[in-house]
Amino acid sequence: MASWQTLLKQSISRPEQLPRRLAAAREEMARVAAVYPMRINPYYLGLIREPGDPIWRQAVPDVREIEDRVCPEDPLAEERLSPVPNLVHKYPDRALFLVTSQCAMFCRFCTRKRKVGTTRMVIDDDTIRAGLDYLRKTPEIRDVLVSGGDPLLLPDHRLEAILQRLRQIPSIEIIRIGSRVPCTLPMRVTTRLAAMLKRYHPLYLNTHFNHPSEITPQAALACKRLADAGIPLGCQTVLLRGVNDDAAVVRELMRKLLLIRVKPYYIFQADMSRGTDHFRTPVEKGLAIMKSLIGHTSGLAVPTFAVDAPGGGGKIPLVPDYVRSLGTDLVFENYQGLTCTYRNVT
Repeated sequence: MASWQTLLKQSISRPEQLPRRLAAAREEMARVAAVYPMRINPYYLGLIREPGDPIWRQAVPDVREIEDRVCPEDPLAEERLSPVPNLVHKYPDRALFLVTSQCAMFCRFCTRKRKVGTTRMVIDDDTIRAGLDYLRKTPEIRDVLVSGGDPLLLPDHRLEAILQRLRQIPSIEIIRIGSRVPCTLPMRVTTRLAAMLKRYHPLYLNTHFNHPSEITPQAALACKRLADAGIPLGCQTVLLRGVNDDAAVVRELMRKLLLIRVKPYYIFQADMSRGTDHFRTPVEKGLAIMKSLIGHTSGLAVPTFAVDAPGGGGKIPLVPDYVRSLGTDLVFENYQGLTCTYRNVT
């Protein structure tokens, strides 16, 4: 099998490179790719069965991306919340540290599609140094999420240099990595990479699967290598129209994630990022999906449904409403729709 570096070099970046069976409206695709870059590596391309399927929708440019007039470019106000370039300090004790602008695939629903993979996202030694300096001078930050782009696309030695310098900051207790590589290019997770990451515990990795078809033997092996290195794995799924906005699909995905030792962590309502409006679903759809999970499958398979509030308001959990009244007694319905009562404490 080709190395992950070779597969990445063989990625499709222009619509005319798509296999004939998957090509449709190439001129429209090219217009989109000129604004929001296209990258599909051969592994992920091989998961597509036909135009319009859930994998195709996540990977192939759609003219609706450049027709979006609803969503703003930076809905989460990341630029406003960046005290130095490529570091977002939104929460009191946590920071988001962007260390690369590249991904194994450019997802069409990306929150940062305004800049990922483009010259608008400049990350170099100077920005890394500035981010580390800010973290060193801001001791209230105890938890750092290393993201991008995808940090696992960095060479092992470069990623390790960043992790080493983070670990040298006494106030940083937890390091998290956000990576879609276990899903989109799982062969990048080598035994050498897993062994290197193991040296920087406590280290967590949140990955990102959106559909059961993405859970392949290769993805399972990548997650096994990480889990065997003692790295707790979580999944941050995004609810996407035409991809996974179906209760049965989500249940299957959550169960399959547990089989590869990945804990369902979040299901996100899609962010309002420019170029992604066609992916957004009604909030009621997400609540109904949560109701189909709670009580109907293991609690391990039930993530938190949340919306990342526009304007930098942070993540807000959304839960189905089970409470009928609250007073002397709590009266609520259970997952079967039956009425239950719990004597309240006065």
